[in-house]
Amino acid sequence: MKDKIVIVGQSVQIKRILTLIDKLSRTDTTALIMGESGTGKELVAKMIHLKSLRAEKPFIPVNCAAIPSELLESELFGYEKGAFTGANTQRLGRFEVANEGTIFLDEIGDMPVHLQVKILRVLQEKAFERIGGTKSIHVNVRIIAATNKDLENEVKEGRFREDLFWRLNVVPVVIPPLRERKEDIPLLCDYFIDKFSKKFGYSLQIKQEAMEVLLNYHWPGNVRELENLIERLYVLNDGGVITVEDLPEKIKFGESLLPKTVSDDINPFSAGIDLNEVLKEYEKKLILHALNLHRWIKSRAARYLNINRTTLIEKMKRLGIKDNENSD
Repeated sequence: MKDKIVIVGQSVQIKRILTLIDKLSRTDTTALIMGESGTGKELVAKMIHLKSLRAEKPFIPVNCAAIPSELLESELFGYEKGAFTGANTQRLGRFEVANEGTIFLDEIGDMPVHLQVKILRVLQEKAFERIGGTKSIHVNVRIIAATNKDLENEVKEGRFREDLFWRLNVVPVVIPPLRERKEDIPLLCDYFIDKFSKKFGYSLQIKQEAMEVLLNYHWPGNVRELENLIERLYVLNDGGVITVEDLPEKIKFGESLLPKTVSDDINPFSAGIDLNEVLKEYEKKLILHALNLHRWIKSRAARYLNINRTTLIEKMKRLGIKDNENSD
């Protein structure tokens, strides 16, 4: 029975990707999936596999960045008994295990150059040798690769083979970061709430004000970060209703508003901090965040900050924050 794979979204970008997946699943063409960490590159690769004629055969993922370079070759191609100290038996590599199916080479931009040559041969000849072996092993494997790096730049810098890049990049699939398809965030929240409600036994409701904060956040960890947030809210929340106060400070206020802690030899604040200036800048950023979050409606921003509207106006004047023409 096939696994159920779902790609959630209604944005133009996601619709294009779903169309591309359908087209790729009808062929054995090599594909290169590009996108930031956490965007769902492996999910796209799995969907291509499961919609293809190879669906009943193995789907073998290999994270090229997670396996030490000295072990990656044996993981991919296997080895013969006696090939090196400790090789007491023959071992099949991932390419052999994936025979007639799909191998997914994740983070291929981190693959050592000497192994890139062997991957190129597999693409061209569908053959390789195990470590310590002399017999060519022939496999029928579809290769899907993925990277969060700019491989064209890696080619220019000499860290990635140009011939391999062009063999992999037959059909590029570019997955946009979550911050570029924010209309999908409510749908993703509903999907993850449904997923975790089965695990925790109850559902969550995200208040509109909290959803606005999620829509304004830049999501450096992409969909994976959003999924982790929903699970965290399930663990920490008891009321079933998520308000702005339930969200982590990082999400409410973006990146850290205070200076990052660095070593004293390069810390520009090592000689001391002008506390008044730091607090003034911090206060200004908080007020701007509240105003932007509430579309510069000062009464709502003031309630969000737990201060009076007149107090907010005074602080804006003192901090040099000019009124937005749409403000109340």
